[in-house]
Amino acid sequence: MIEIRNLEKKFGEEKVLNSINIDIKDGDIFGLVGRSGVGKSTLLRCINALESYDSGVLNVNGAEVSSLSGMELRKFRRNVGMIFQHFSLTERDTVYQNIALPMKCWKYKKEDIEKKVESLLEVVELSDRGNQKARYLSGGQKQRVAIARALALEPSVLLCDEATSALDPNTTKSILDLLNEINRKLGVTIVVVTHEMSVVQTICNRIAVMDKNGIADAGDVEEVFKNQCPALVELLGNREDFAAIKSGKVIRVFSSSAEAEKNLIVKMYRDTNISFGILNADVREYRTGVFGEFIILVSEADEENMTKYLSTNNISWEVLN
Repeated sequence: MIEIRNLEKKFGEEKVLNSINIDIKDGDIFGLVGRSGVGKSTLLRCINALESYDSGVLNVNGAEVSSLSGMELRKFRRNVGMIFQHFSLTERDTVYQNIALPMKCWKYKKEDIEKKVESLLEVVELSDRGNQKARYLSGGQKQRVAIARALALEPSVLLCDEATSALDPNTTKSILDLLNEINRKLGVTIVVVTHEMSVVQTICNRIAVMDKNGIADAGDVEEVFKNQCPALVELLGNREDFAAIKSGKVIRVFSSSAEAEKNLIVKMYRDTNISFGILNADVREYRTGVFGEFIILVSEADEENMTKYLSTNNISWEVLN
């Protein structure tokens, strides 16, 4: 679907994209996460050719983006929808007119436009708002209109640039649920730029973590959260420093969905008969399952037996002190 190899871009002397390598598969909801200024939005704009790049390969649906021009480029962009943070609607037009705009630009027949707009209003659950001016809508409703407009030309790829960061938590959840449904029912590949971990948790099945040096880690959500690269740790928030603990060993244990269902902590105690303290526990629900992180303290005498047990049972772990 989308293949990116050694992609580089500079703004003047500043390198914004540094040797980016990513594969986004057909049907993915793929998250590009990282702190502000690491190039997430720039990369997104390279994917739909709103930005050029200096070197590397960026292949979307078999087309090398940098080689496109004229009508080829117009047709390419037709197949790549875009949702913006601040909606980018024409405020004085109605909901219907906003959704219909891309089809009018491509000179669709009036009856085809009417049929498509009605269908999209149902998809985004705004069937009763077609004749309402966009300026009178709530933020969540405006984003639903923007999503419908982005789907008007039936793209195979939908790009979302911080599409929920201007919304309250409840509205954000409803928009993410909608994107999930669109991905599931229409088979649209979705690429999401965000710095919000709640977005990743709710809809992404694969992610790439970006930092100033490029891609810090990429892959399935579960694997990336197991790896906990420094850029991801920074996004998740400050972790306690256990280096000062001199008596005993502090072990970080990561549990996947299957392990969580077995009540991992209880099972560890029953299987090993090793006493340990729980210093911290964090369980989060993601699109692909429930993942937990447990910080435990064991005596130095029990460290070897505990880590051997974890390794034998294919449970990810690391010693923090």
